[in-house]
Amino acid sequence: MQTTPQLFQKRLKKLGPTWRYLAFRLGYSLLGIGLFILLWVAVGYALFARPGYEQFSGFLPVPTLEAFWGLLFESRFWMSVWASIRRVMIGITIAFIIGLPFGLLIGFYQKLQLLTYTPVQFLRMISPLSWMPVALLVFHSFESAIYFLITMATVWPIILNTAHGVSQVNPHWVNMARNQGAQDYQLLTRIVVPASIPYILTSLRLALGVAWIVLVPAEFLGISSGLGYIINDARDTMEYDRLGAIIIAIGFVGFVLDGSIELIQRMFSWNVA
Repeated sequence: MQTTPQLFQKRLKKLGPTWRYLAFRLGYSLLGIGLFILLWVAVGYALFARPGYEQFSGFLPVPTLEAFWGLLFESRFWMSVWASIRRVMIGITIAFIIGLPFGLLIGFYQKLQLLTYTPVQFLRMISPLSWMPVALLVFHSFESAIYFLITMATVWPIILNTAHGVSQVNPHWVNMARNQGAQDYQLLTRIVVPASIPYILTSLRLALGVAWIVLVPAEFLGISSGLGYIINDARDTMEYDRLGAIIIAIGFVGFVLDGSIELIQRMFSWNVA
C-alpha cells in the first residue's frame, strides 16, 4: 500500500521537467498557505476568543475572509488600490531616475565610490518616515510629500545594488573594449549596463518591498484615498473584520507586484554568469 507522498512523487516523475517543477512548487505553496491558515486560526482563537476580547473577533479567519470577499466588490477599495500603486510607481520611478545613473557612476569610478561611500551609508540608515515632518514643511501637497518619502526609502537600494552589479562586471570585457578604443560612455552603455541588468532588476524588487512597507504609514498624512487611508478608517470605525481584510489585501497586492518583477528577472537570468 503506497502512501500519499509516494503516490505524489510517482506522478511527478511522469511529468516533464518544467511541469514537474511547477507541480512541486505549487504543492509546497499550497502546503505553506495551509500551515499559515492553521497558525492564524490557532493564534487568533488564543488571543481573541478569550473573555473580554470578543470585540476583536473580527480578526479571526472567517470574519476576515468574508470581509475580504466583500472588498472585492467595492469600487472604493479598487480606487484605493490604484491610488496606492500609482504612488509607489511614481516614487520608485523618481528614485530610479536618480539612483540608476548614480549607481552606475559610483560602481564604475572607484574614486567616486570612495568619495560617496560615507554620505550614502549615512543617509540610507535614516528611517524614511523620519523625513515626514520635513516633507510636510517643504512640499505644498500631501501627494508630493508621499512621493518624496517613497523616493527617500527606495533610492538607496537602487544605488547600492546597481553599483554592486557594476563591480561584478568581468574586468576582462572592459579591458578588451578599452584596448579597442572604447570611451567610458561606450563602456557603460554597451557593456556595463547590459551586464548589470539582473542586479538592476533586483534593486527594483528590493525598492518595491521597501516602498510597500513605507506606503501605508505615509498615507496617514491626510489624504482621502489609498490602502493606508482605508485601513486607518477601518481602525477608527472599529470594523476589525474589515481591518483584517485590508491587511490581507495589502499583502496580496504586494505579493502580485513582487511576483511581476520576479518574472521579469527570470527573463534576464542568463546574464548572471
